[in-house]
Amino acid sequence: MADQSLEVASPIPTARLPLGVAALYAAALVGLYLLPAALSDYWLRTLISVSALTVASLSVSLLFAQLGMVSLAQFGLLGVGGWFALRISHGLGVPFELALLTGGVAAALVGLVIGLPALRMRGLYLAIITLMMAGAIQVLISAFGFPDGGSGILGKSTGTRVMMARPFLAQNDEAYLRYALVIAGLCYGLVLLHVRGRPGRAWAMIRRSEVCAFAGGVNIVAYKVWAFALAGFLAGIAGGLLAGGVGQLDASAFPASQSIMLFALTIVGGAYSWIGPIVAGLLLRAFPALLNDFRVDGNIATMVFGIGLLHALITAPHGVAGQLRDLVGTVRRLLGGKRKAGP
Repeated sequence: MADQSLEVASPIPTARLPLGVAALYAAALVGLYLLPAALSDYWLRTLISVSALTVASLSVSLLFAQLGMVSLAQFGLLGVGGWFALRISHGLGVPFELALLTGGVAAALVGLVIGLPALRMRGLYLAIITLMMAGAIQVLISAFGFPDGGSGILGKSTGTRVMMARPFLAQNDEAYLRYALVIAGLCYGLVLLHVRGRPGRAWAMIRRSEVCAFAGGVNIVAYKVWAFALAGFLAGIAGGLLAGGVGQLDASAFPASQSIMLFALTIVGGAYSWIGPIVAGLLLRAFPALLNDFRVDGNIATMVFGIGLLHALITAPHGVAGQLRDLVGTVRRLLGGKRKAGP
């Protein structure tokens, strides 16, 4: 029974980790060397957004899968990361990597503040508090806007908006998509190091029982704050990637409702699987883009997402990734049965 609980607390079962890692490496190789060269400009920009939102979904999955906590402020933190990345890039002309890290650290600090209520509450109350904080971030972004190359503290200009400088090795969309995929892979590696190390074991104990974790010598406050700060850092990195891909950000693109959508699609994709955030990123951007490509109203995607969430909550608690894993297991058993029955 204890082993099953530990398996649930980790985004991916320990016994199946090598297969998942191999699949991710294969997907990364395809994405890095084959996919960008075959895509149009429209789909290059779409998949750049998918890469950023995959990292944002990973931050949601980290909190929900490891600690069982619902944060509805992650999309707001994505805006925070994008704001600071744009500001330091325009203001100081630093390399893109430094601007990206600055956005991640700034969002981590805000995420740490957002995580403070988690020390006292969880469940519905925590979800409401984090949603209210996402709303506060939305109000601030709407009031001040994003930096666009102007002077002053806010970096706002009254003339032409300046695009954010991209990395030296990723000036065009094709190269930037490869760059974004590499950054997303590094974020996965960062989460993996935590999950497979001491923080992951502490989070598993806290999720199972805070009383038992405290009795076992786990610093509950420190590890909860750590999780929220790490999730905020990931969301900030996603915001910086999105800012670099678009060149600038629109204040109207970060409503609090998008944080709800991000969490819902993380559940649909599979919060307990490494593949789940990728599915969530594709659903958030690639699916509406595909509908638009076929001259279908992209808003229909919202209806599909609602049906998908209902299906996940009722019949597929591990989401699309869990269903794919079960399908692969069924195929393996069928193939294994045929081999045994053969001559």
